Amino acid sequence: MIANTFCNAQELVCKVKVMYSAIQNVDKQVFATMEKAISDFMNTRKWTNDEFAANERIDVNLMINLTGKSAEEDLYFATLSLQAARPVYNTSYSSPLVNYLDKDFVFKYTQFNAIQFDENRISGSDPMAANLPAVLAYYTYMILGLDYDSFSQKGGEEMFKKAQNVVNNAPEQGKSIPGWKAVEGNKNRYWLVDQILNPRFADFRSYWYSMHREGFDKMAQKPDEAKQKILDGISKLSQLNKENPASMLMQFFFAAKSSELSKVVATAPKMQRATYVSQLSQMDVPNSAKYQLLNR
Repeated sequence: MIANTFCNAQELVCKVKVMYSAIQNVDKQVFATMEKAISDFMNTRKWTNDEFAANERIDVNLMINLTGKSAEEDLYFATLSLQAARPVYNTSYSSPLVNYLDKDFVFKYTQFNAIQFDENRISGSDPMAANLPAVLAYYTYMILGLDYDSFSQKGGEEMFKKAQNVVNNAPEQGKSIPGWKAVEGNKNRYWLVDQILNPRFADFRSYWYSMHREGFDKMAQKPDEAKQKILDGISKLSQLNKENPASMLMQFFFAAKSSELSKVVATAPKMQRATYVSQLSQMDVPNSAKYQLLNR
């Protein structure tokens, strides 16, 4: 059971799916309305002051899997799966920016109520209802920040600060709205934006820029130089990971980029490949088997 809507946008081309097979005794039209409201929110809102050409828009896939609902009110428990990609110059290829699953998503949705977001009043008058646009806005700003950072050094700073503003003013209702607090764990929305803005992770943002702008965007014209640019940054990532083991940001990065990095490493001479494989395997343990295959 899936609702599915697609429409164009200023900055985003966002495709939304709402999965609701776990929810019983609710009119299915509610989920179609929910899905359209989320799609309209993502696609029709102007998120920046910049104009995006059609070929510059960011592809986003957003899937909300509803896992439960309260009996008394329109309160939903869900997971949010998010993928985003930006186009690569002079190719038909899109490079992934985000591939992430947020398991701490709870919100109130009342059918036919428009989803509204006010940066100056993020928690609104009903925190549970405000949490839906707050989470969506947070990830939109993170996606935009990563996109801007991929085109210019620290170009996404304003967008990341907007995401941090959402965190700092996030809806609160006791302990029933998760995902926003540092004390809740070391892998949530708080830590992701905190780390990307932290000077300790400056090398991450520098590499993010070089791998996209000096790597993938130049792959069509100067493939050897472009690939080497991507490979050269792996050692910097490795050092960063040693200084900040098991960081939220690095895990977020590899969830999106492991396949791309594997393909680039596979093009390196076999004698050089072993070093990259070793470094990537240590940084990205969940995908270590994928990297080890490159040594064969």
